[in-house]
Amino acid sequence: MRDLPFRARIGYLVWVLLFTGLFTWEAIGLVNPTDAYPTLSQAVRALSEHQVGRWGLFVVWLWLGLHAFVRHWRFLLRGSAD
Repeated sequence: MRDLPFRARIGYLVWVLLFTGLFTWEAIGLVNPTDAYPTLSQAVRALSEHQVGRWGLFVVWLWLGLHAFVRHWRFLLRGSAD
């Protein structure tokens, strides 16, 4: 980790903080079953009740897939088409 550039370390730190917050929110929602802290499945269910929410979730899913997987597939696009 010491030989990583500063921006990479900041990126890893941001991802760790995001996932820590996400898991903490889910744990609080599961331990305390009140409506004050809904679980992620309850939030997605509430969003997907409406057509606009379903489209929004679909767009977020596509955006995450594009940025997490497709952007880094340059090795598949190298080479000739012969």
